Amino acid sequence: MPTTTPLRVAVVGAGPAGIYAADILSKTDLDVQIDLLERLPAPYGLVRYGVAPDHPRIKGIINALYKVLQKGAVRFIGNVDYGTDLSMADLRHYYDAVIFATGAIRDADLNIPGIDLHGSFGAADFVSWYDGHPDVSRTWPLEARQIAVLGAGNVALDVARILVKHVDDLMVTEIPDNVAEGLRSSPVTDVHIFGRRGPAQVKFTPLELRELGRVPDVDIVVYPEDFDFDEGSEEAIRSSNQTKQVVKTLTDWTLREESERTASRRLHLHFLHRPAEILGADGRVTGLRTERTELNGDGSVRGTGTFEEFDVQAVYRAVGYFGSPLPDLPFDPVAGVIPNDAGRVLDTHGEHVPGMYATGWIKRGPVGLIGHTKSDASETVRNLVADLAEASEQGRVSSAVERDPQAVLDHLHADGVPYTTWHGWELLDAYERSLGEEQGRERVKVVPREHMTEISRDVGARA
Repeated sequence: MPTTTPLRVAVVGAGPAGIYAADILSKTDLDVQIDLLERLPAPYGLVRYGVAPDHPRIKGIINALYKVLQKGAVRFIGNVDYGTDLSMADLRHYYDAVIFATGAIRDADLNIPGIDLHGSFGAADFVSWYDGHPDVSRTWPLEARQIAVLGAGNVALDVARILVKHVDDLMVTEIPDNVAEGLRSSPVTDVHIFGRRGPAQVKFTPLELRELGRVPDVDIVVYPEDFDFDEGSEEAIRSSNQTKQVVKTLTDWTLREESERTASRRLHLHFLHRPAEILGADGRVTGLRTERTELNGDGSVRGTGTFEEFDVQAVYRAVGYFGSPLPDLPFDPVAGVIPNDAGRVLDTHGEHVPGMYATGWIKRGPVGLIGHTKSDASETVRNLVADLAEASEQGRVSSAVERDPQAVLDHLHADGVPYTTWHGWELLDAYERSLGEEQGRERVKVVPREHMTEISRDVGARA
């Protein structure tokens, strides 16, 4: 491509979506300089701050992401918040194109009576707390003996498992000290997961479900009356090995005798229950009312008009993540995404906003796993490259006013933004590992943002 200076591209968001997009872009034929901008001092997004600490498989994903950034083809700039530290005007000043990969980090709404009672929580907020996110409170109100978790996906499973698991069994993980202290004081005895459809429609992965059955001193309780399979369910079992494995595991649990349940804590799995109302008194959660549902034949459900009530003192909704609007960008408030056409950001008239792109959950919504994220990033980068090629043919490639890579760092420094770098992450990574080594663990997370930043910037605040 006939350009006299390298093109400059910013990727906003250093989770898997942003890192994959940056990596794919760096491997194209473009002469390009790529900055990966992240609002947190550390990279990896929801892999670091959205997955339960007792998931060893996540280490493999982080190792893959680490190798991408370690190569040096992408410059990591952390602790920089788009819309606060850098505006849209700033991005256009320093970059020819921008890919937004900000993900979906807040809880989807669940509009039922009682959702705002004290003791009603969003799962995403709880996950952020137990993963040591620097922008949430260091404490969490773990006061309930009986707890309901609404949802039938892996996030619901993670939340329920962390709530019911004995904290001593988490101390081999990177769980932060304040989280361990909070969980240790929890009086919980029973956690109930509620799914509105049947066992063949849950979104648990087989491995996660099997791991649930191995948690020490926790009994799994399922109810035969919650098991029903319609034609749609049978087809799902025939066509998906994953569904077949999940249903087998759940069915095996129904065969356990009540006399075998001797643990001090129980995790109950309820199917064909639609949350209808969170019950309360004096502003606090006292129970959950559900409507029994029945399968329609195609795997969907309808209400039966029969209701049940459960004594619980806390409710966690794990019904999905939702994207957040970004300054000076269009936003679809229904889908929770940036409107786009295969990654090209669209304005209110459906026209491509020049130089603006999206990838990951902020592009397609909070669905799909790592494989989807890679293919998603490939599509976005492919269209970005095509657009730049077309612009090159028309002699209008370089739109950034300031092309010196140092200029954006000088801008941040002048504004007093304590940005972090890849070298800074390596310092923080080594420090967290050293904390873990002292306790016979792989890592202990540093939680306060200021402490993370000071370590990353090597200013001597490591005590």
